[in-house]
Amino acid sequence: MSNRHLSRTIALQALYQWDFLGQHDDKLPEMIAFNRSEFAPKFDDEGFVEEIVHGVVKHRAKLDEIIQRFAPDWPIESITLVDRNVLRLGVYELKIADKIPAKVAINEAIELAKGFGGQASGRFVNGVLGAMYKEMVVKGEVKDVDKK
Repeated sequence: MSNRHLSRTIALQALYQWDFLGQHDDKLPEMIAFNRSEFAPKFDDEGFVEEIVHGVVKHRAKLDEIIQRFAPDWPIESITLVDRNVLRLGVYELKIADKIPAKVAINEAIELAKGFGGQASGRFVNGVLGAMYKEMVVKGEVKDVDKK
């Protein structure tokens, strides 16, 4: 497992816990610390977990709005906790995080969905993020990191 994939796994666990317990932003540092100690106690990711968790939480309303636009048949609150947070993380990396290539964001989200979600989670996440990326290409909204 790559370091970034491990970081995303820890971030997903923290986001799941945050969402499950009622989205208490003040508890995020201890949730991240707990999940880091459970899954990778000696792992130094140079703050990547905190960066993506705090980024997802900060932009949650915008991320949920984007998800809702690309999955209109699935109200955000009816998407499973795992899939919802995988999508939030994937959309954050795809649309907001400047240094993450689109293909990496999509592939990582699909892998997280397959590993932690249900049987159809990988396909669902792939469909939503794939449609989002296609629109980004059509509208010329591809990030600089993807133009290289």
